[in-house]
This record gives sequence, structure tokens and C-alpha cells, in this order.
Amino acid sequence: MNILLAEDDLQLGELISFMLKKKEGYKVDWVMEGADAYEYALAAHYEILILDWMMPKGDGVEVCRRLRKKGYSGAILMLTAKDTVQNRIEGLDSGADDYLIKPFEIEELLARLRALSRRNYAPIKEEEIHLLDMVLNRTSQTVFQDDQEIQLSPREFQLLDLLLQNRGQVLPRELILDRIWGYDTDVSIKTIDATVKLLRKKLGQFGKHDMIQSIRGVGYKCEN
Repeated sequence: MNILLAEDDLQLGELISFMLKKKEGYKVDWVMEGADAYEYALAAHYEILILDWMMPKGDGVEVCRRLRKKGYSGAILMLTAKDTVQNRIEGLDSGADDYLIKPFEIEELLARLRALSRRNYAPIKEEEIHLLDMVLNRTSQTVFQDDQEIQLSPREFQLLDLLLQNRGQVLPRELILDRIWGYDTDVSIKTIDATVKLLRKKLGQFGKHDMIQSIRGVGYKCEN
């Protein structure tokens, strides 16, 4: 399960991230600001967003409202020290699916995440993505241009899949690194650029030279 954790408390964030990855085997992206939580949630596929109420650059309630207004349908679990009935109502009315008051036991957090995942809020990813005469198939891990297969490495396939899922949106290099290589990786940003270069070369053989655009100082995006 893919989870986005938005928590600005360094110690708590490290603990939650560690437990989710090591104990449950979940894939976790961790951000510490509301603005980053909003951008990450819209740029990639997450089953659940764990959203702290009090964060810099956008509190959890504001981020939750903006995401729901934008059509975000993933499950959202709100974390907060605010424990009045009115606070809980405000959090749930903003679009959160569940509400957990700090301090809490990690086991309770894990149980609530399992419950949310069973409700299946997150949209189901399509097996295939079609872009003009190109077809990417997630089940077979193949990409075809007309009837000819484009031979890609696993990392190149994952990168193209991520870019195609988010056509028209700029994906920061840091997000790409987290989503494909993982939060704990020793891989550098230069590896992303090298992978993009190889992918472009292979796509170029099929007339797709301009599919992946570089956004200077930020990252990459895929255009239709």
C-alpha cells in the first residue's frame, strides 16, 4: 500500500515512517509542509494520506479541503492534538475520513489504516494507459508503439508509467526519486536525469522525442 505521510514533527514522522515501512511493508513518502502534501497527493497515486493538522505552509484542514475540492478521492486520516468535539467535527467536515488524537499508540494508527484500506476509497489504477498510438500495460509491464514493443528497463517503465499517470503535471525530481527508487535510497538526483535521458532515447526511435519535457530546476512532465 502506498501512503503519503504529512507530519512536521521530526521524531514522530521518523517513527511513523519506520513502523509503516518495516512493520507493515508499506511504501511511504514523507513530507513536512502542507504545500508539499497537497502537491504530492495530486501528483502520485496514494491509497491513504496521513495528514497532520498543524503544519507550516498550509494546515491539515486547509489541505484536506483543497484536495477534496480538487477531486482527490483517496482516504485521509487526520492527526491532531485538538481534541474537542468541535475540532473533530471541523476535521471530518473538511473531508477527512478518520481522526486520530495525539498522543496515540502506533498499533491504533496501524489498525485505523487497515480499516481505511478495506473501505477502498482510492481510485483503481487502469491496467492500460493509451496515449495516441502508444499503449502502456501495467500487467505485462510492456509498452507498444503501434504493434512494435519499446524495450524498457524496469526503472524506465516505472518512470514512464509515473509520468503518463500525471500527464500535464510537473513532477519534482525529489518526488520521482521517492516514488521509483524509494525514500531510503542512496541513489542521487543525477540518476533520475540519466534514466530520463535513456528513456527519451528509446522513445525517440519511435518519434516521441518531445514527450518528456524538462522543467529547469524542478523536474519533468509528460505532455499529450
